[in-house]
Amino acid sequence: MTNLRFEPTMVRDNKTARELFEEVCANPARAQFGFGSKLAVVNVDFQQAYTRPDLFPKTSYVTNPDQITFVNRISAAARSKSMPVIWTRVAYKADSGDAGVWGTRTNTPDSLQNIKYDSERHAFDPRVEIDHGCDLIYTKRMPSAFFESQLSSYLVWHKVDTVLVTGGSTSGCVRATAVDSLSHGYRTIVAEECVADKHESYHFANLTDLQLKYADVVKAQDVLDWLASR
Repeated sequence: MTNLRFEPTMVRDNKTARELFEEVCANPARAQFGFGSKLAVVNVDFQQAYTRPDLFPKTSYVTNPDQITFVNRISAAARSKSMPVIWTRVAYKADSGDAGVWGTRTNTPDSLQNIKYDSERHAFDPRVEIDHGCDLIYTKRMPSAFFESQLSSYLVWHKVDTVLVTGGSTSGCVRATAVDSLSHGYRTIVAEECVADKHESYHFANLTDLQLKYADVVKAQDVLDWLASR
């Protein structure tokens, strides 16, 4: 039996995650998925636990100070074209009994499974502009907006072929939602200014991965221009 042995081929250099992302964007190696004919905006977890460093500094994050402004503009533009807008947030019941194995990792007061229904941490950021008579709004309990939710059937009913993902975190629920979106057969898009994470390295490393494999990472203005052209 041949004993094969290979030296490590993982690339190592001194580039930052941001520099690698910018390099990938400047030199695309693969065709984009592109926009289809009908888009849905999936706004992931714009709740105070993650968007309000003034209230919850240990769990919140701000990458682009205009993130919510862009999300509101895109959501309004989508509604004006009769394209669905979805808002998710995460929370668990009082005893965290529905957090599953994910809830066993930590038990600190600021940990994930301690976001309770109807709490300040569960509440949507007051800056987000939700149309309660039109938008789909629901609470999820795992990273992906698709997991054990009504999202899949909702997108089928609305004849959607393209999913735009915004929210946080880039390395967590945004990535999980984008991967599931692609796996469900949707053209998947992430608006760069509309996602955020705790650290620049996590944010840009995952944007790079999404761009290379699972989604088109585009500028928010590109999405607005496409919606305006419909």
